[in-house]
Amino acid sequence: MKFKILLITVSLFTIYTSLFAKPVIDSVGVKNSDGKKLILFKVKAKDTYYSIGRRYHIQPEALMKFNGKKKAALSIGAIVEVPTNEPYKKSHKEKETTEKVAKSENVAKETKKEKKARLAREAAEARDEKKYKHINDKESAQAQEQTPPERVAEQPVQAVQQPVQDNTPPTQYKVSAGETLYAISKRFNTTVDDITRLNNLTSTTLAPGQLLLVKSGEKDTPQPPVTSPVAAPVAHDSAVMTPNKDSSSLDHHLNANRYGLYEKNERGVATWMDEAGLDPNKKLVLHRTAPIGTVIKITNTMTNRTTFAKVVGSFTDNEATKDVIIIMTKNVADSLGALDKRFHVSISYGSPNE
Repeated sequence: MKFKILLITVSLFTIYTSLFAKPVIDSVGVKNSDGKKLILFKVKAKDTYYSIGRRYHIQPEALMKFNGKKKAALSIGAIVEVPTNEPYKKSHKEKETTEKVAKSENVAKETKKEKKARLAREAAEARDEKKYKHINDKESAQAQEQTPPERVAEQPVQAVQQPVQDNTPPTQYKVSAGETLYAISKRFNTTVDDITRLNNLTSTTLAPGQLLLVKSGEKDTPQPPVTSPVAAPVAHDSAVMTPNKDSSSLDHHLNANRYGLYEKNERGVATWMDEAGLDPNKKLVLHRTAPIGTVIKITNTMTNRTTFAKVVGSFTDNEATKDVIIIMTKNVADSLGALDKRFHVSISYGSPNE
């Protein structure tokens, strides 16, 4: 009975010791393998690749491949290398040993002449550091004894000229069929990049009817024309004109001249048509209100080229003529140097009605 109690006590003590004892992770030791920790495991009786892999959480096949083994048999006392993903950390003792070795190697390599030069350089650096510190301390003391800041404020301060900012609001422009960013930029004396940035465009493709914000350059900014009464010869159907109050852009109003005509100036979009039956040598236009036979002066605001054409009729709005103030033949558009089907123009003509 006593023997049984003793046997049970020894068994429980063994189990308790095995449960609470610190687990042995490394059998023999570890070494560095490309910065990773490599465990050296010494094979004991009944050890297999499966038990070792389970112990260190690695597949048995990977363990065999790493050790270059094709057979699963192990011999007692053999060393199995177990790779891990843990970084290899040198112990404090190893670090001290490495530093001592490196220092001793550097000292051994250093000749007497080099040692003397190094000591002299270190001494010079120490003297310079002390000298500069003394100068800085002296300058700081002098700065504190200087006149209060009020006297410095009495010195005249030069005004810095700030660059003049362009606060001109952008113009809203409606894209016509066939127009491109390049043509619009040339028309308003700006660049494709400025239009793209102002409208946050991600593509250069434009759609008819699309609204764009455009800032005109200074040289293309429309200037009010200086108008004066001019009596145009009746033979050429010319007249002195005043601005049309219904037009898209108005100039100064003038009194009627002796012919009873008023000058009208308009600015807007023009388009051209190419009809097979029209005489290519004639310059003809259609206008909403100008009487038939009126000679209109037309200027391309992009190229500043000017020509004259005769009104042969009026037109009504449709998809092609929406927002257009004048329709012309291809001959007129070529004379103005038009790049697109739709382009901006300024026109002047005489009208008997104010």
